[in-house]
Amino acid sequence: MRTIRIWIFMMAIASAPLFAQSLEGEITYERVYYWTKINSRLSFLSNEEKDRMKQTWGKNDEYKQKMTLYFNEKQSFYGYPKVIENEHGWSWSEADYKIYRNFEKETRTDIIGMLGKTYVIEDSLKAPSWKVMNKIKEVAGRMCMMAVTEDTIKNQKITAWFANDLPVSGGPEMYTGLPGMILELDINDGDIVISAIDIKMKPVAAEDINLPKKIKGRKINNKQYEDIVSVHIRDSIKARRNPFWSMPY
Repeated sequence: MRTIRIWIFMMAIASAPLFAQSLEGEITYERVYYWTKINSRLSFLSNEEKDRMKQTWGKNDEYKQKMTLYFNEKQSFYGYPKVIENEHGWSWSEADYKIYRNFEKETRTDIIGMLGKTYVIEDSLKAPSWKVMNKIKEVAGRMCMMAVTEDTIKNQKITAWFANDLPVSGGPEMYTGLPGMILELDINDGDIVISAIDIKMKPVAAEDINLPKKIKGRKINNKQYEDIVSVHIRDSIKARRNPFWSMPY
């Protein structure tokens, strides 16, 4: 514990100049799915089916995507790059997965394509119940502290690594609420890992971070979104389908 306190003190000294200048920039994340691990959690699959899947895919079950987060002290935007290319060289247009956070107004707007529709989730910004742990590690050249929480709707364990020297309460996916930017996010002990691979401190253009003037989709609040997700997971498991083929993990 003494080591952690010393590290926090040193980080506070090292990051002091940051408060005198504008905090804004662009972070590139790499999001890696491990489909064998994800599918092995499906309760309706037998052990034989899970073993066969592991033998078939082996260590070649990774699926990688680049993601982008633009941020300043007041707000952030996280989503796919405008032109997306995966590790196989395929490219396609921007998809409906756009996560906007306004820290100043404490609001969220998520534009998510799932279940054959586009949903616009508009609600107040409520942070998960984080527990900061006594662990540190380096991510993208910055020392980070560990915090954990749980997604009770999707039954997922969430581990975040956040940088105190980037004192913006943002992060990838839908996760915020820590005293520094989340640079790595681990969902369900490695089912999906989202790690920062490039951090550029630079001015952010308004069109990269502001909400568009017109948003198409069915508007719902967070409670309605959680109800839709819960029902879909329940019905998919009952029908022996992976619920995450048609919605974000």
